Amino acid sequence: MLKLYNSLGRELQEFTPLHEGFVGVYVCGPTVYGHSHIGHAKSYVSFDAIVRYLRYLGYRVRYVQNITDVGHLTDNADEGEDKVAAEARRTGVEPMEVAEMYTRSYFEDMDALKVERPDVSPRASGHVIEQIELVKRLLEKGHAYEVEGNVYFDVGSFPDYGKLSGRSLDEMLDGARVEARSDKRSPADFALWKVAEPGHIMRWPSPWGVGFPGWHLECSVMAMRYLGETVDIHGGGIENIFPHHEDEIAQAEAATGQPFVRYWLHNNMVTVNGQKMGKSLGNFITLKDAFAGNPPLQRPVRPLVLRYFVLTSQYRSPLDFSVEALDAAQKGLERIEGTVGRVRRMLPQAAEGEAPEAVVRLVEETVGQFLAEMDNDFNTAGALGVLSTFTRELNRYLDEEEAPTGGALAAIDGLYEELGGRILGIVTDKTGRVFEEHVGDTVRVTSGGTDRLVPARPQVATREELIQKLVDERSAARKRGDYEHADSLRAWLEEHRVEVKDTPDGTTWRER
Repeated sequence: MLKLYNSLGRELQEFTPLHEGFVGVYVCGPTVYGHSHIGHAKSYVSFDAIVRYLRYLGYRVRYVQNITDVGHLTDNADEGEDKVAAEARRTGVEPMEVAEMYTRSYFEDMDALKVERPDVSPRASGHVIEQIELVKRLLEKGHAYEVEGNVYFDVGSFPDYGKLSGRSLDEMLDGARVEARSDKRSPADFALWKVAEPGHIMRWPSPWGVGFPGWHLECSVMAMRYLGETVDIHGGGIENIFPHHEDEIAQAEAATGQPFVRYWLHNNMVTVNGQKMGKSLGNFITLKDAFAGNPPLQRPVRPLVLRYFVLTSQYRSPLDFSVEALDAAQKGLERIEGTVGRVRRMLPQAAEGEAPEAVVRLVEETVGQFLAEMDNDFNTAGALGVLSTFTRELNRYLDEEEAPTGGALAAIDGLYEELGGRILGIVTDKTGRVFEEHVGDTVRVTSGGTDRLVPARPQVATREELIQKLVDERSAARKRGDYEHADSLRAWLEEHRVEVKDTPDGTTWRER
């Protein structure tokens, strides 16, 4: 039984979709004015695992994740400059050129992290007509008012305002800034439509003059456009509970009279070495910098390692990013990859036969424990723990069993494909398999979906001599910081049934 923590009500609730067999999911997407960062990885890998699990349970899921290319101001309180427009002005290019460049960059990074594409990726700029229509409805119903081209939502007209964040209207008014716009009836009111001042480069005609939509408006419009007036699951960052999601609820429910969202899911934030991540603090890390190993990182981070790292925390828990945490994630992933490779190497040569009872029991118990963790509010950290325990037990079994049957190995491989691949996305069809192609004096090695060029293998007389030379070459590569080369050599050795172990006294190896 799937239970999830609903921020609306702040409790763990049994999940029941509005329509049997179908789940509509809306997640707030990126504002595309810069490259994606580690915080984006935390958010979208987490929701990717959630959507994957819903599909694993047999639901037909429509996953909608918007692209914000207009309306998100530099100050979330209806002031400042549009973030995309500000970047366009800074670089001297068209706003839509900025938006398209960083949208492509975002999907490149998500593809690398094995984040499955949403079913619908609507752009805010492509739904301005629908946003204008929603503003009209709110004006007609008396929930909005217009002042010299600006249209605001009247928070006082919606008694349930604050039900998500738990803030009362009085508290919001007490905390309102003195410099709030004077044309608002109340400092708590928020913008639905903004008048475009002279020189504003993102502008559309409307009944209230030339302007542009407010940031909060777009998500209500696009969620209802593709998922109906009531959405099963709405996700986003915990920092968006107020004002963004609170405002979404108010404008949607005031317009339709229907509950807007049944379950609100909010993922927590990323810190870096215990500090909040931010450009001003000098610890802001883009995904492209992480993949390339640019400062402050010491070496490139494999995208799958970063995905594994994100999944080591439950989506509602904060995640602290550090080199040490990445190292631990890499070791954890490599243990699983190495074991998957071991099973897949053995499978073609295994004798026919059913899986013995001990293997069947181990697989069944592991699946049950894994699903129990995922049913508990998508606890990927617990699920990874179950998979790691299975990996340890499995290696013990493989060490003791001289000739596992084909049935046993197929059951084990199937578990990794379902739990590690289909749900968590850390096991692929290439995991544990190495493919080589000679290119001049180098060899192109494909391992775990990653391509690398490494020097051609040395000429040696015996297998033992070859292994020792490759182990020595790997140690030298690690010493000079060439971790890509070292990882390639380790992958080749693992594929050829050589187990490498790094110790304080040096590197040792043994044949399996």
